[in-house]
Amino acid sequence: MKSLNYWLYTGLMSAFMIFAAWYAETHQAEFTRRLGFPAYFRIELTIAKLIGALVLLIPQVPQRIKEWVYIGFCICMVSAFIAKCNSGYGFIEAAQPAFSLIFYLTLILLLYKLPKKETIRTA
Repeated sequence: MKSLNYWLYTGLMSAFMIFAAWYAETHQAEFTRRLGFPAYFRIELTIAKLIGALVLLIPQVPQRIKEWVYIGFCICMVSAFIAKCNSGYGFIEAAQPAFSLIFYLTLILLLYKLPKKETIRTA
Protein backbone atom coordinates (compact mmCIF):
# COMPACT_ATOMS: atom_id res chain seq x y z
CA MET A 1 0.00 0.00 0.00
CA LYS A 2 2.86 2.39 0.78
CA SER A 3 4.30 1.79 -2.66
CA LEU A 4 0.94 2.51 -4.30
CA ASN A 5 0.62 5.76 -2.36
CA TYR A 6 4.16 6.74 -3.29
CA TRP A 7 3.60 6.17 -7.02
CA LEU A 8 0.20 7.88 -6.91
CA TYR A 9 1.65 11.00 -5.26
CA THR A 10 4.71 10.89 -7.50
CA GLY A 11 2.53 10.72 -10.62
CA LEU A 12 0.36 13.59 -9.43
CA MET A 13 3.26 15.81 -8.49
CA SER A 14 5.16 15.02 -11.69
CA ALA A 15 2.02 15.95 -13.63
CA PHE A 16 1.79 19.15 -11.57
CA MET A 17 5.38 20.09 -12.40
CA ILE A 18 4.85 19.35 -16.09
CA PHE A 19 1.73 21.54 -16.00
CA ALA A 20 3.66 24.28 -14.15
CA ALA A 21 6.39 24.15 -16.81
CA TRP A 22 3.79 24.35 -19.60
CA TYR A 23 1.97 27.23 -17.86
CA ALA A 24 5.17 29.24 -17.38
CA GLU A 25 6.00 28.84 -21.07
CA THR A 26 2.54 29.70 -22.41
CA HIS A 27 2.04 32.65 -20.05
CA GLN A 28 5.58 33.95 -20.28
CA ALA A 29 4.74 37.67 -20.34
CA GLU A 30 2.77 37.51 -17.08
CA PHE A 31 5.26 35.14 -15.45
CA THR A 32 8.27 37.37 -16.04
CA ARG A 33 6.48 40.70 -15.57
CA ARG A 34 4.50 40.02 -12.40
CA LEU A 35 7.19 38.08 -10.53
CA GLY A 36 10.03 40.25 -11.82
CA PHE A 37 12.07 37.33 -13.20
CA PRO A 38 14.25 37.67 -16.29
CA ALA A 39 13.16 35.69 -19.37
CA TYR A 40 16.15 33.32 -19.21
CA PHE A 41 15.15 32.21 -15.70
CA ARG A 42 11.74 31.11 -16.96
CA ILE A 43 13.38 28.92 -19.60
CA GLU A 44 15.84 27.45 -17.09
CA LEU A 45 13.07 26.72 -14.60
CA THR A 46 10.89 25.10 -17.28
CA ILE A 47 13.67 22.74 -18.38
CA ALA A 48 14.53 21.82 -14.78
CA LYS A 49 10.88 21.08 -13.95
CA LEU A 50 10.46 18.86 -17.01
CA ILE A 51 13.66 16.89 -16.40
CA GLY A 52 12.88 16.47 -12.69
CA ALA A 53 9.31 15.32 -13.33
CA LEU A 54 10.46 12.73 -15.86
CA VAL A 55 13.28 11.46 -13.61
CA LEU A 56 10.79 10.80 -10.79
CA LEU A 57 8.66 8.63 -13.07
CA ILE A 58 11.49 6.26 -14.06
CA PRO A 59 11.60 3.36 -11.56
CA GLN A 60 15.25 2.50 -12.36
CA VAL A 61 16.53 5.87 -11.18
CA PRO A 62 18.46 5.45 -7.90
CA GLN A 63 16.80 6.69 -4.73
CA ARG A 64 19.58 9.20 -4.08
CA ILE A 65 18.88 10.96 -7.41
CA LYS A 66 15.15 11.10 -6.64
CA GLU A 67 15.95 12.61 -3.24
CA TRP A 68 17.82 15.44 -4.92
CA VAL A 69 15.00 16.01 -7.39
CA TYR A 70 12.57 16.31 -4.47
CA ILE A 71 14.92 18.70 -2.69
CA GLY A 72 15.14 20.80 -5.85
CA PHE A 73 11.35 20.86 -6.14
CA CYS A 74 11.07 21.84 -2.46
CA ILE A 75 13.48 24.72 -3.00
CA CYS A 76 11.45 25.70 -6.06
CA MET A 77 8.23 25.75 -4.01
CA VAL A 78 9.77 27.80 -1.18
CA SER A 79 11.16 30.27 -3.73
CA ALA A 80 7.79 30.45 -5.52
CA PHE A 81 6.02 31.13 -2.23
CA ILE A 82 8.43 33.94 -1.35
CA ALA A 83 8.25 35.43 -4.87
CA LYS A 84 4.44 35.38 -4.89
CA CYS A 85 4.21 36.90 -1.42
CA ASN A 86 6.43 39.77 -2.58
CA SER A 87 4.67 40.28 -5.94
CA GLY A 88 1.17 41.25 -4.87
CA TYR A 89 -0.55 37.89 -5.28
CA GLY A 90 -3.55 37.13 -3.07
CA PHE A 91 -3.32 34.68 -0.17
CA ILE A 92 -4.76 31.70 -2.09
CA GLU A 93 -2.43 32.22 -5.07
CA ALA A 94 0.60 32.76 -2.82
CA ALA A 95 -0.20 29.75 -0.61
CA GLN A 96 -0.40 27.27 -3.52
CA PRO A 97 3.37 26.62 -3.56
CA ALA A 98 3.27 26.04 0.21
CA PHE A 99 0.61 23.35 -0.27
CA SER A 100 2.72 21.77 -3.00
CA LEU A 101 5.68 21.81 -0.62
CA ILE A 102 3.69 19.76 1.89
CA PHE A 103 3.00 17.15 -0.79
CA TYR A 104 6.69 17.01 -1.73
CA LEU A 105 7.71 16.52 1.88
CA THR A 106 5.16 13.70 2.14
CA LEU A 107 6.70 12.11 -0.96
CA ILE A 108 10.15 12.24 0.57
CA LEU A 109 8.85 10.44 3.66
CA LEU A 110 7.15 7.80 1.49
CA LEU A 111 10.36 7.36 -0.50
CA TYR A 112 12.22 6.45 2.70
CA LYS A 113 9.51 4.04 3.77
CA LEU A 114 9.61 1.97 0.56
CA PRO A 115 10.81 -1.59 1.16
CA LYS A 116 14.43 -2.04 0.10
CA LYS A 117 13.47 -4.62 -2.56
CA GLU A 118 11.53 -1.95 -4.47
CA THR A 119 14.42 0.47 -4.76
CA ILE A 120 16.77 -0.40 -7.56
CA ARG A 121 20.38 0.53 -6.99
CA THR A 122 22.86 0.66 -9.80
CA ALA A 123 26.57 0.20 -9.31
